[in-house]
Amino acid sequence: MNDGSLAVSELFYSIQGESTRAGLPCAFIRLAGCNLRCRYCDSAYTWEGPGTRIAIADIMQWLGQYPGVLVELTGGEPLLQEQIYPLLDELLASGRTVLIETNGSLPVTRIPGAVSLILDLKCPGSGMAEQTDWHNLALLAKRNSSGSRDEIKFVLSSEEDYAWAREIIARHRLAGLAPLLLSPVAGLLAPARLAELMLRDRIPARLQMQLHRAIWPDRPRGV
Repeated sequence: MNDGSLAVSELFYSIQGESTRAGLPCAFIRLAGCNLRCRYCDSAYTWEGPGTRIAIADIMQWLGQYPGVLVELTGGEPLLQEQIYPLLDELLASGRTVLIETNGSLPVTRIPGAVSLILDLKCPGSGMAEQTDWHNLALLAKRNSSGSRDEIKFVLSSEEDYAWAREIIARHRLAGLAPLLLSPVAGLLAPARLAELMLRDRIPARLQMQLHRAIWPDRPRGV
């Protein structure tokens, strides 16, 4: 649809639980719909239902409750919706610091350089690694050379995923491209084991825990 609205799964105000901005208050716009089906998905509700169509003006009005707060667009997969781009323009025009998390399967060409991109490179354990658009890494190089603050994230469900991520980081020389985040899937890869592997290999990345899950372990949504 091109009526100035987006399919939204939920709007909520919480603590940023991931990325290099973890711990900051953040207003989240979680959009409905996803083109991938990761085996460990913890937000399947974003693609199991159609969401609610909300006008950009109404989203901006909701954000008005939280002046000056960091904003993140996530999903699902936010880049599936054409109206994401006018929303990004509105957010930047209002002076917001904006993050957008994408699953790495779609081109990020149209995301403004002032928006910080969190690019999720899907590991084999997700079942979706073959959907990755590898051209995005060259796009990130151009964006970050122009001053963007983008990040690259690997969600790891096994030691095999870790080995794959380590190889990808070396092959594509990602250490100098953007901050690298390694995030273990709860119940599948123990954070202590991931820490051991990272210390052993001196891998140029940071271990990322889901801070919001630690704070609110019994709340599957709205955090």
